[in-house]
Amino acid sequence: MSAQRRIEFGVQTNLHYTTYAEVLETWQTVEREGLDHAWTYDHFLPCFRDPAGPTLEGWTTLTALMMTVPRIRAGVLVPCNMFRHPVLSAKIATTLDQITGGERLEMAIGAGWWEPEFRAYGFPYPPLPERLDMMDEAIRVMQSLWTQERTTIEGKYYTITDAPFAPKPVQKPHLPLWIGGMGPKRTMRAVARYADGWNVWTQPREGYEMLLGALEKQCEEIGRDPATVRRSVAFRFAVDKDPKTAQARLFKEAEDADQELPEGFEELINLALTGSPDDITEQLSWYTERGVDHVILLLDAPFPQDELTRFAREVIPAVRAAGM
Repeated sequence: MSAQRRIEFGVQTNLHYTTYAEVLETWQTVEREGLDHAWTYDHFLPCFRDPAGPTLEGWTTLTALMMTVPRIRAGVLVPCNMFRHPVLSAKIATTLDQITGGERLEMAIGAGWWEPEFRAYGFPYPPLPERLDMMDEAIRVMQSLWTQERTTIEGKYYTITDAPFAPKPVQKPHLPLWIGGMGPKRTMRAVARYADGWNVWTQPREGYEMLLGALEKQCEEIGRDPATVRRSVAFRFAVDKDPKTAQARLFKEAEDADQELPEGFEELINLALTGSPDDITEQLSWYTERGVDHVILLLDAPFPQDELTRFAREVIPAVRAAGM
């Protein structure tokens, strides 16, 4: 079990079926209400919606938002390695870190999972083990470019030859890196070896504890203290004195948005942060006892500004009062 850290709160604004103005308004609410961080996403097609609908690109949107919303830390959760060569990813992130003064950007990476967008746009979509191997190699490329004067890597997927890379990131020794994923073997191995933090959607408690055990095993094998890995969990949420009413509201919001509810969506709602501020504080205590120090509130358009404000003004103070 990890030592408990002060919990931080943020949001992930999905970028489908929305406009930049609507996303910006939400990030301004996050800034005004004192949350700690915010994230865009990295998809080219809407997930679980009509794929013909609009979707904004994650890095471009993030850059505009960080120029307008000046305080919060921010990133893309998570950039898909298959969409960009790692040299391009390293350069994009470094440039944004330079623009924002080295104080705010969080880097992240994932292997990719939403197959329809790969097929639609012709991106390669090899089996998951190969995508994870490519991600692992891409991380080594990026971290070498960020820290070494010149980089030479002759990998299976990427070859970098005596390559300079300037400027370097302002943040040292390199950009903080989050890895997203739920694989107990390859993903947890990559987290243990390379990552500052690990992100996952909310999981059944027994599943999350299994993943924590896998992470601790991987850390033990390389001599790393697992407590040094920051942990973030992304939740749906609804504040209401009656948890059942709150859950029903989440289902209705999904239906009103014409979402194609994926397998396991009902379980995802059952695991959402729902109920009164005290109820949600109690739910979060289980996670913080297991080292979770970043809570991410998942937001779909139309973004629930009032609900987000209520969470910030009622739930977060209750969590702080409980010592988290």
